[in-house]
Amino acid sequence: MKKNIFKKLFIKFSKLLGFEIIDQSEFNSPTLNKELNEELSNIKKSIVLPLGEVKLTRKIQSLSIIFRTNTNIEIWDQNKKRIFEKPKIEYALRCLNSVIKSIKKAKELKPDTLIKFQVIDDNSSDENLKKLKDLINTHGIDCEIINHDKSEHKEKIAAENNQETFGNLSSLLKCFEVAKKDQSDLIYFVEDDYLHYEHSLVDMLNTYERVSSQHKDEIIVCPSDYPFNYMNNEKTNILIGSQQHWRTITKMLCTFMISKKMFQKHIDNFEKTCEKRHEPFEKYLNKILESEIGISPIKSLAIHMTNVNSSYGLSPFIDIKKLWEENKIGQ
Repeated sequence: MKKNIFKKLFIKFSKLLGFEIIDQSEFNSPTLNKELNEELSNIKKSIVLPLGEVKLTRKIQSLSIIFRTNTNIEIWDQNKKRIFEKPKIEYALRCLNSVIKSIKKAKELKPDTLIKFQVIDDNSSDENLKKLKDLINTHGIDCEIINHDKSEHKEKIAAENNQETFGNLSSLLKCFEVAKKDQSDLIYFVEDDYLHYEHSLVDMLNTYERVSSQHKDEIIVCPSDYPFNYMNNEKTNILIGSQQHWRTITKMLCTFMISKKMFQKHIDNFEKTCEKRHEPFEKYLNKILESEIGISPIKSLAIHMTNVNSSYGLSPFIDIKKLWEENKIGQ
């Protein structure tokens, strides 16, 4: 009896002091009232066993997602076909479907984080644009669709050999222009060929809070475990995120999560990216990673649906077909 009373008092006192108790014999945390194989983190701290807790000093208040679509171009700058060899609209629809499902899950599990969703469309046909709108309406999610006219950038972007490249640069610049006016805490730039898991956004947001709190500064979060990260025997740092391991990176593509503060800090790099076709395309984005911390997940939280041989595409050790089928429209 005395032992039980002392235990209850100790648990109550620990809670008051902000400490958590782990009872390994019972495989639970009496202060959290959870089993150890449950999610132990909360809005104040990130908890990963056996590493303990990280006080979350960097809380995300709001997120703006800017989803860039072009359903007329199969693959920029390439004649190759994507895995599964379907029309581009099929990839855009399934990837959009996956992002919306991930948004809905994030709203459910992180209700205090305001999430805004916008689509920047680069001259999709009326038929394809209707399919995108119908999918958004089916989910009942608020979304602003901006129909981009690339001619508005004819004085800002160098003339290219083909209109596809110019259109790619122009729609990307439009995303950056929209972001400049946005007041959200974080901005997630997403291209229309990234297939997400339902839990992806939650894990990205929670990991951002954990790692930036440890680092005491803003970071860049990429959702994909790209093959090119493993092709040059490049040294990296392995980090613990909210649910899995992450690694530091020195290269990125055009799908990434960044704070508005860091975006403004490097606005010149973002605008230079769109002035003309660089080699590599992301030359000035990669320069940002020379002075800032960027991370990507191990395993991937979003799959870049490119050609099977592309070093910029499919992530290793992922059941791509399963994720592809899970996001078939109508399921």
